[in-house]
Amino acid sequence: MTDRTEQEHIFVVDDEPSVCKVVGRTLEQAGLTVSCFGRAIDCIKRLHEQKCDLLITDVRMPGMDGMELLRDAKRVAPWLPIMLITGFGDIPLAVEAVKSGAADFIEKPLDKETFLRKVRSILQQSPYTDSWRGRRLTKAEISVLKLLVEGKSNKQAARLLGRSVRTVEDHRRNIMRKLDVNNAFDLFKRVADMGLIPPPPEWKRSIPY
Repeated sequence: MTDRTEQEHIFVVDDEPSVCKVVGRTLEQAGLTVSCFGRAIDCIKRLHEQKCDLLITDVRMPGMDGMELLRDAKRVAPWLPIMLITGFGDIPLAVEAVKSGAADFIEKPLDKETFLRKVRSILQQSPYTDSWRGRRLTKAEISVLKLLVEGKSNKQAARLLGRSVRTVEDHRRNIMRKLDVNNAFDLFKRVADMGLIPPPPEWKRSIPY
């Protein structure tokens, strides 16, 4: 692995402590920093506070499962690559998750070499190529974003949030840069892909995915 991976941070989520321990040790031996979580909700909380370069999660977990975690994590960090760990019977679900934005999946029992090869491949394809793209949306930006996709103008959003129009404009500009879009239409499509809003029926007819 290259020197850059020594500074990359991977989150691992699995409700089985033994799996977290093995996966975490394998990654640490490869020179990566790892944080392990037994619950998806704890991972989401940490995503709001700490940089993560790759999220690895089991599909089948009590409470919030891997698919829910995928959707929620993409809302917090839209460009975060996510790998799913699946059992044999979960493969159709994993394939669907990849179509929904997961970077890859791997079957249990994990093969160390295959696992590390997939991790290296994902990290080498990291989308964080500039200082803004891929940054997490702040809570204020998410509030502005939700009002914008509801059709509110900058002035209306400012009034509803008790902020100045200039502040809303700044948030909107940051949102566009973080989500790597250049216009309102692409912004709405991006947030629909992230699961923040359902895509209008006409998008499905007119936009090739």
